[in-house]
Amino acid sequence: MRRLQKFGLLAALYLSQGLPYGFFTQALPVLLRKAGLSLPAIGFASLLTLPWALKFLWAPAVDRLHSEKFGLRRSWLIPLQIISVILFSTMSLLDPSADLRVVLIAFLFTNLLAAAQDIATDGLAVDLLTEKDRGWANGIQVAGYRIGMVIGGGALLAIYDWVHWSGVMIGMALITLACSLPVFAFRDPKHTVLPDSRFLASEIFHFLLKPGAWAWAAVLLLYKCGHSAATGMLRPWLVDSGYTMTDIAWILGTAGFVAGFFGAMTGGALASKFSKNRARLLIVLGCLQCVSVMSYLWPLLGEHATYKVAMSAAFDHFTSGMATVALFTMMMDACSPERAAADYTLQACIVVLAQQLAPALSGLSAERFGYQSHFMISAAVSVGALGVTTLLLRRETTRRLLNPVHQSVTLQDRSD
Repeated sequence: MRRLQKFGLLAALYLSQGLPYGFFTQALPVLLRKAGLSLPAIGFASLLTLPWALKFLWAPAVDRLHSEKFGLRRSWLIPLQIISVILFSTMSLLDPSADLRVVLIAFLFTNLLAAAQDIATDGLAVDLLTEKDRGWANGIQVAGYRIGMVIGGGALLAIYDWVHWSGVMIGMALITLACSLPVFAFRDPKHTVLPDSRFLASEIFHFLLKPGAWAWAAVLLLYKCGHSAATGMLRPWLVDSGYTMTDIAWILGTAGFVAGFFGAMTGGALASKFSKNRARLLIVLGCLQCVSVMSYLWPLLGEHATYKVAMSAAFDHFTSGMATVALFTMMMDACSPERAAADYTLQACIVVLAQQLAPALSGLSAERFGYQSHFMISAAVSVGALGVTTLLLRRETTRRLLNPVHQSVTLQDRSD
């Protein structure tokens, strides 16, 4: 399979994941706030993305169960994409103001489908990509996801007042269908599939048996927690500041996500250029991520202005895009080839867990201390977490885990 074909296939799949995520993460907090829900309730609504944190439980099955006719990855990708199209088409019949509870359940199910698709897509990426391609490919991965978020959380949200809920859902169904076409066109590479009899509970946590895995897991848990806490209350803050859904769509869903796209591509270039020093790159980008959290204090501590919010959001998304690509690339480096989906998924779940718990608690912080103090606390958490992750990345076992030469370590290797 040619390099551009690989990148195009992965970009389409990640775009289809970012599409509903962009819409719901932009629209849902606004809808809930306008419905009169409290900040803690809005914060805890982020737990609807819980399938992203729990997907490691069924990830080993994605590395084993399949149809010989379709291949290992296509056996999962094709049904999941089709079901997603059907789900969005069905959701177009709902009225979010009258059926808010049903919409929340639908959002939960959407995350379940997207999380399962992500397992197969991540496994496919590790299957197809060489170590040399991983930096650029992860940039394309995050960029594709960001484009989906720009469409779902920017373009579709911006025209929400004209096409309404039904039009947006039909639009997402059609775009998801278009993104599914490359899946039908590619041929799944041959895999060495472990026998189903080895599908044990220990297989789920296989990655954590590697030397240095627990230290790396702590890095994954801490790296984005402060940033996630800050952005968890970003949209309610804008609603309380008088911004409309269209305003938020342009500031965050368009300007922010476009900046995130360019940040992802820049991060891909950096991850490829500094392939031997990715840990150092991760620390440098972590510093910029701390600065981006602090940038939201600019409109809070001084005179509030829309251009300040837009500039802070753009800077935040750009730096976050770079940092995310560097983090994801190192996660790929730590995978065992024969358990690519399970190993990568467990790491991704740890990242998602932090990105869910921090926003869930952010509502309590903003309600008790106010938005200004909340962003100050988030900035302090970001700096402290970066200090701890720097120490963990310097450990010898962590460095060996993240060296692609050592990614072939398996349970069998350790038992020998």
